Amino acid sequence: MYASLFSHVSLFDPRETAPSFLRGLNQEWLSDVQEFLHTGLPKLIFIGLYAWALILVVNFITGRVMKVAEHRDALGVVRGAQLRTLASVIRATGIVIVALLAFLQIMENVLHFNLGPLLASAGVAGVAIGLAAQTIVKDVLNGILILIEDQYNVGDVVTLAGMTGTVDTMTLRKTTLRGFDGTIYIIPNSQITNVANQSRDFSVSTLNVSVDFSANPDQVIPLLKTIALEVRNEPAFKDVFVADPQVFGVDSIKGTEVIYPIQIRTLPRKQFEAMREMQRRIRLALEQHNMLPGSPYRVLSGAPAKTEAEAASAPDPTTAKPNETNPFTGE
Repeated sequence: MYASLFSHVSLFDPRETAPSFLRGLNQEWLSDVQEFLHTGLPKLIFIGLYAWALILVVNFITGRVMKVAEHRDALGVVRGAQLRTLASVIRATGIVIVALLAFLQIMENVLHFNLGPLLASAGVAGVAIGLAAQTIVKDVLNGILILIEDQYNVGDVVTLAGMTGTVDTMTLRKTTLRGFDGTIYIIPNSQITNVANQSRDFSVSTLNVSVDFSANPDQVIPLLKTIALEVRNEPAFKDVFVADPQVFGVDSIKGTEVIYPIQIRTLPRKQFEAMREMQRRIRLALEQHNMLPGSPYRVLSGAPAKTEAEAASAPDPTTAKPNETNPFTGE
């Protein structure tokens, strides 16, 4: 009885079971390695080469788009910034999608991982993340529409969400404006509902010239037209103007101030230097022709001005004697 018991215990002797366990583990490991070398490794190599080829295609497409953007910049054509932004977004998104698909294929076909529960969990998590990140989705969708519709470029002067400045950078989620005082404004694309672009086609500015009421309008209007055309034909401003300046005549009269508006049309954001030069020449021309600038606070009196002799013969009111008549009796 005891011998049978000890013989039974000897079957579980660690000194005998450990080598057999290691031999079995070694055989299983070798079989797994052989199976991986025969089936898994070719699949892994094929998936890697396929993903690499897709990434090369994405890089080739985005590279061509970047060359087109550089060519447009060299020709002075707009949309170069949009094309560069779109190319970078396509490249980043394409690489992420290819890497994700390659990872899923390796998990399923090489490592034999069941992706059903993982994909179901990812679907539920995606819905939850989508509901929580609705603003980000709106930002991206509005950013895509901004790029497609070419609403503004990097470097344009625009007004977005009540902020005015130069577009510094733009992505699918946000637009960065640089204010004229150097302030940076970061605006999510979902908040951009109206776009006021000051850098498209041409700029129209009106210069209101104030001349005194005493100046003859038939002399002022030709003088302003001559000065405006001289500035327009200057070599420094000849390529800036897109049309001849227009002097519309008398626009309003306030006191002794008569307003003569001059409208100029130039390339986008190029009107400031021309307006400064035009104002300088108008100032000198008014002085040369003895014309005073107008003032809304100066009012002409209806009574004629007294001469120096009349003013000298008039009695001084400060030396007059007081009235000696009794106001009660009249005597």
